[in-house]
Amino acid sequence: MTKTNLSLSRPIAFIDLETTGVNIGSDRIVEISIFKLLPDGQEEVHTFRINPTIHIPAETSAIHGIFDKDVKDCPTFKELAPKLFQIIDPCDLAGYNSNKFDIPLLVEEFLRVELDFDMLNRKCIDVQNIFHKMEQRTLAAAYRFYCNKELENAHSAEADVKATFEVLMAQLQKYESLQPNVNYLHTFSAMNDNVDLAGRIVRDKKGVEVFNFGKHKGKPVAEVFKNEPSYYNWMMDGDFALSTKRVITQLRLKAFNK
Repeated sequence: MTKTNLSLSRPIAFIDLETTGVNIGSDRIVEISIFKLLPDGQEEVHTFRINPTIHIPAETSAIHGIFDKDVKDCPTFKELAPKLFQIIDPCDLAGYNSNKFDIPLLVEEFLRVELDFDMLNRKCIDVQNIFHKMEQRTLAAAYRFYCNKELENAHSAEADVKATFEVLMAQLQKYESLQPNVNYLHTFSAMNDNVDLAGRIVRDKKGVEVFNFGKHKGKPVAEVFKNEPSYYNWMMDGDFALSTKRVITQLRLKAFNK
């Protein structure tokens, strides 16, 4: 049992992924580690190797040390999905760069196997965003800075996820201005008011959904789709995450119904 200075009303799952690449729409998970902390301080660690069913590029294997041969006999995400869903479903989520990468890619994997992982009432803490707002470093540097330790086995999902948890505990101890509750940290660690998980669509200061990339960056989605309907088709046919396509479809239908 861990004594923490983090106030929890529900379990929180720290997640780290090793993947075939960094494209949320097309890459796959090859390893996932989940550090689950319960409100009473009990801990659970779950680590799984996954057969991504696609080739792991050599340059990616050089980073995390996982090759095709290492996962060829492992279960696929589809086979593991019910178990992962059961572990994570009651939890708020946390990680390092998780708002931008780990959580969107994990949700994308669930969507591919037709499991709707609801994010609507779930809080997310991105330890990297807290770190960047406070100090601006990498995970290894954050671990050294906050915990006075060297991060061994970096890019091992389990080593990274445990280090991320330790960094958050140290951040809460170091910065008195950080409130040790999930709602506050969810808001503080968000860099944008994302509409989709990948951050392709965000809300501006007026609460209007606008594009956060490309030639229409900063323009209202509804306005762009009205003036350039082909842009919606281009996105739907493109290599965008399923969660992004779902959001733009909802926004398009909302505009039609007005």
